Amino acid sequence: MHSAVLPVYARQDLTFVRGKGTTLYDADGRAYLDFLAGIAVVGLGHCHPAPLAAATAQLDRLWHVSNLYWTEPMVELAERLSARAGGARAFFCNSGAEAVEAGLKYARKATGKPSVVALSGSFHGRTLGALSVTGQPGKREAFEPLLPHVQFAEPNEIGSLEAAVSPETGCILLEPIQGEGGVHVLEASFVAAARSLADETGAVLLFDEVQTGVGRTGAFFAHEHVGVRPDALMLAKGLANGLPIGCLLVLDDAPEGFAAGDHASTFGGNPVACAAANAVCGELPDELLAAVTANGLALADGLAALPGIRAVRGAGLMLGAQLDRPAADVVALCAERGLLVGTAGADVLRLTPPLIVTTAEIEQAVGVLEEVLA
Repeated sequence: MHSAVLPVYARQDLTFVRGKGTTLYDADGRAYLDFLAGIAVVGLGHCHPAPLAAATAQLDRLWHVSNLYWTEPMVELAERLSARAGGARAFFCNSGAEAVEAGLKYARKATGKPSVVALSGSFHGRTLGALSVTGQPGKREAFEPLLPHVQFAEPNEIGSLEAAVSPETGCILLEPIQGEGGVHVLEASFVAAARSLADETGAVLLFDEVQTGVGRTGAFFAHEHVGVRPDALMLAKGLANGLPIGCLLVLDDAPEGFAAGDHASTFGGNPVACAAANAVCGELPDELLAAVTANGLALADGLAALPGIRAVRGAGLMLGAQLDRPAADVVALCAERGLLVGTAGADVLRLTPPLIVTTAEIEQAVGVLEEVLA
């Protein structure tokens, strides 16, 4: 533990100094197979040559000019994401929580209604607004009172969602797959019901794709799996392969909201981060997304066959394994054997390896887990 750092993280006693692909190296030179990828951030693997080259070249040209002006990487990224979303306009910031804050402000401005409906078990960030719509009491209680006018419905229970939505609801906020809350997949019928309720009441439907977006589930956006379009969505984690970036995408057929002066971010749309993100978008062809789906199924099958695993949930390479023991203990034992995994709740193991993971690496990881769980 380092005394000069605030103790807000339960860190493992590991210091990493170098990374390449799916491998991290600690200060002693030991190699680790990384099946966490910075919590679903380093989608192309550590130091992938495409975003590395793009960011390095941009560093040689221009780091920052502020949003009083345009920059080429920011405009290119907005156009790329608009094309992926079928027509959208972007607001860039620096993190997922900031993107969620922007989404909440957009919904309030677009509808004039104060109430938000989110889901129990959800996670949307640690800033006060994002925390207010996070459906995990343990993360909220120390900071209450939080923002008012927030209702929580139960995931995949349409009746609960209908009861929570009212004429004052300005925003329905969903993660297509709840990440931090245990890797729970929302059913297509539930997401469709949310779309219908938003249309009926004049609310906007927001999808938090901070963790599920940018190819993580085998599609560029996770909502493509259920065929429901939101009014706006939030991206961050994997967008720039580890450089800080967040994005609110407001789709072209959504209600009008922001006008000049309504929102801002000093470092939003940073040229270096946007250059890296453009390179990431260029490295996600259909072939790679298909491989994410296939490798995710292989990993899920391997996990399901292991002792001590009660259920496997998720999509693509965003998987949660429900255990018969504390997940933190398994994480520690895996790290001792050179495998990095995470948790998504007290008894859920989280596996979010880089999207470029190979069959051999999946077999290696499953082998380590088998040894630990036996």
